[in-house]
Amino acid sequence: MNITLLVDGERREATVEPRHTLADVLRTHVGCEHGVCGACTVLVDGEPTRACLMFAVQAQGKEMRTVASLARGDELHPLQRAFTEHHALQCGYCTPGFLMLALSLLERKPDIGDDELREELSANLCRCTGYDNIVKAVRAAAARMR
Repeated sequence: MNITLLVDGERREATVEPRHTLADVLRTHVGCEHGVCGACTVLVDGEPTRACLMFAVQAQGKEMRTVASLARGDELHPLQRAFTEHHALQCGYCTPGFLMLALSLLERKPDIGDDELREELSANLCRCTGYDNIVKAVRAAAARMR
């Protein structure tokens, strides 16, 4: 099937088999391939979506944002800077998914409370850092983004 996608503001055309996932087409990180870990999280029409669970053909006509859209040249997005400054990453495998989930949260709920933030972030898995520094980083980025 031929599909047209809007990815990070650019139009992309692809030929896919109906069984191909959005992760296959976008080439995002894939961890568990079962929608559990969140490493492949991208924003589809502003909503965090597990790219490993969505067929590419379902993305036809939708706007997607990936972690590649965050930095502007050498200038990091406030979330990326905060993750670095607050040591919210170690191996980095889960980081793109956390960044995109956090971006969605902060765009929808810029004044999200700590308990709700922790609950929302618990949807993604990190095996290296624990979540305290990730929460601190998202809080710092929220302050910068206001």
